[in-house]
Amino acid sequence: MVRPYSLDLRERAVAAVADGATCREVAALFDVAVSSVVKWSGRKRATVSAAAKPMGGRRFHKLEAERGWLMSRIAEKPDITMRELAAELAERGIFVSHVSVWNLVRRQEQSYKKACSQASRIGLTLRGAGCAGAACRPCSIPSGSSSSTKNGRRPTWRLCGDGAGAESGSRPSFRTGTGKR
Repeated sequence: MVRPYSLDLRERAVAAVADGATCREVAALFDVAVSSVVKWSGRKRATVSAAAKPMGGRRFHKLEAERGWLMSRIAEKPDITMRELAAELAERGIFVSHVSVWNLVRRQEQSYKKACSQASRIGLTLRGAGCAGAACRPCSIPSGSSSSTKNGRRPTWRLCGDGAGAESGSRPSFRTGTGKR
């Protein structure tokens, strides 16, 4: 993030405006944007100083007061979801998103890991088989074919054009990349 202009520059620009110069003249004199001079002058009138507002700092966390309750709730029911926790907090009068709940849980170095993966839609899922390779895989597709092929006869293609080859029974000629027929 860009640092704010120095307080010295701000005070000199505001003093020049107070002495009767226009904001455009002051902006050209100090090589800053006109909008900056306008804002600095307005801030000087509203408050006593043209100083920049504080930047950064620690963010306030709404759930810090509820941390103990949340951690005890997670200990009671380890498979509770963040959305369920957010709904329970809403019942207590604290309205936050599930992401806020997750951020607190993550700051507490807690995590939720699923016990097993979702079942495969194609074939069986073998949990804890411990072996690798074709011997352990379930056979959902018959050997000798793939999911994109069909068993059965190969299609026959008709000749295009005048169809002279179709009546005579001759085979169609196809050129390959090597120039042979």
